[in-house]
This record gives sequence, C-alpha cells and structure tokens, in this order.
Amino acid sequence: MKRTTVLIFLFILAITNFSCDSKSGKRIKNVKFFPVTKVIDGDTFWVDDGSEKGFKIRMIGVDAPESRNVFNKVIGYYGQESKNFMTTLLTGKNVRLECDIDSLDQYGRTLAYVYLQDGTFVNAELVKQGYAMIMTVPPNVKYADLFLKLQKKARAKNRGLWKENKSLYP
Repeated sequence: MKRTTVLIFLFILAITNFSCDSKSGKRIKNVKFFPVTKVIDGDTFWVDDGSEKGFKIRMIGVDAPESRNVFNKVIGYYGQESKNFMTTLLTGKNVRLECDIDSLDQYGRTLAYVYLQDGTFVNAELVKQGYAMIMTVPPNVKYADLFLKLQKKARAKNRGLWKENKSLYP
C-alpha cells in the first residue's frame, strides 16, 4: 500500500511540474529527463540534451564551496567533498529540471531545481547533508524556506560544512 501511494505521488508530481527547455531555459509542460554528462563542482554540472555540447546547469538556491581554483575563486573548505558527493549522486543518472522565475543566469547557465528519477530533490539533499549552504537570489525563491530549515538541521547535526567550522558561515 505504501509503495503504491509513493508511486502515485511521483506520477502526479511528474505530470504536474514543468521542466526547463534546454535551449531557452523556458518552462515547458512536458517533463523530460536528461542524462548527466559531467559534474563540475557541488552545484554545477552538464547534461546531454541531444545537441553537440549539451548544456550547463547551475542549481538554484544552493551554493557549494569551490572544488578547484578558477579565475579569482579558490578551493573552498569542503569543496572537494561536495563535488565528490555530487559525482556519486549524479554519475550515470538522468535528471529532471524544474525552473523558477529566472531560468538563465548571467553566464547563460540554466538555473534549475534538480530531481533524480527516484524523486530525490538534489538541491535539498545537498543542503540536508551539509555539502552546500543556502543561497537565495530573488526572484528564484520557491524553496528558500525548505532550504533554510534543512541548513539549520545540518548545522545542528554538524554535517558536512558544519563539522568543524560552524563559525565560518552565518
């Protein structure tokens, strides 16, 4: 009975949510799953949309520490762990993308909430496990309250980023 209820919930969730179009970042009604091709760091990765290059996803509402030195950014505390977690979570998987109000960032990356086929909400899981902290950028605030609750719990339980350096971040 419980499994049937979960399957019905996931089906309803799938048919009622919008996805992001890979080319424009706009909302589309048909739900698509995209294979993950490369994890860049704890909050950014590439998916295959059938084009030659694919497209880059920047997850909404979360900020993971840098896992490499790039431009003026340096490797952050827990950055490699965050990337490793994402790599384990996404490698060989397909993801569904859900847009908010703004669907592209200033660098042309698709901004999205990310879901695995099993229903795992990737953005929330990162915060819950302490591999990322919240980063709310209006107008994309749909899950800001959820992310804040999950971050408070992760911090209280000394998970991930909060293990040794609880005073690093507010």
